[in-house]
Amino acid sequence: MQTITDIAALEALYGQPGEASLIKVADVVTPEYRAWIERSRLVVLITVGPEGTDGSPRGHSGPVVQVMDAQTLLLPDWRGNNRMDSLRNIVRDGRVSLMFLVAGSTNVIRVNGLAVLTVEPQMLARFDHDGASPRSVVVVQVAEIYSQCARALMRAGVWEGRDDTAGLPSIGQILAAMKAGFDGGTYDADWPGRAKTTMW
Repeated sequence: MQTITDIAALEALYGQPGEASLIKVADVVTPEYRAWIERSRLVVLITVGPEGTDGSPRGHSGPVVQVMDAQTLLLPDWRGNNRMDSLRNIVRDGRVSLMFLVAGSTNVIRVNGLAVLTVEPQMLARFDHDGASPRSVVVVQVAEIYSQCARALMRAGVWEGRDDTAGLPSIGQILAAMKAGFDGGTYDADWPGRAKTTMW
């Protein structure tokens, strides 16, 4: 297997980046980038810790984060599976990336920065949703923000209305394969109702 082991070889293979890919980077949330972030209802939170990296999708029925100011983003931690992989990483190593998606667009907005967790009551109250509040809020200090190349989403055709799920194993089937005796059928049957009552 031929591997690339130094930056010079990598740059020789790919060449120089174009002007647009260099001038797009900002160190604050500009009004233009803010418009994209505030339209996004889905973000992928990427963290790093002693065990490695973690990527976690975070979604909301409205804007998935709040822009507190030009250098600060607030991401509520709504109910999940309580593994806390991303949160554990943030506590130990604050480096994060956020990848914001907007339905219908092939553009992705990327934020790199440093994060901390807060449980300050006033901060939690900012995200009240029909009487429910997140258990914590991820506070991200923006180091850089820029748009990603659109080609990946264009190649994947993610917004073309396709359903590629036919024949895939269900989550219940996956769990049953992982643990002998696990009732995957009941898990799958119960999931829609359980999700509906534990969304927030």
